[in-house]
Amino acid sequence: MNEIQKQAFINSFLTSLYIIGIGFFLYFGAIFKIGQNILLAPIAFLFLFVFSASITSYLMLGRPVQLYIDGKKKDAVSLLINTLTFFCIFTLIAILLLIVIPPLTRMK
Repeated sequence: MNEIQKQAFINSFLTSLYIIGIGFFLYFGAIFKIGQNILLAPIAFLFLFVFSASITSYLMLGRPVQLYIDGKKKDAVSLLINTLTFFCIFTLIAILLLIVIPPLTRMK
């Protein structure tokens, strides 16, 4: 694995961990009745959405854009393609796990 592929794997892995963390937060937040406020729930969701877009944009696009601006266009495109490829693999693994693992029942 060359340096670009290592960086792409790290970017995709960190993005996946962030998504898993947000998923756990939303799942357990629903269990503990976090977000039951009718007015603030959609506002908090939009804040989380914008924050998540910022974090994932930085993780997925930050380094490729920096490389592109520095004139290393071939490396930038390679890093972006490798990052998206690894992220696609992680996404397919998550979908496969949804199919294979029985659903968790929600605690009441």
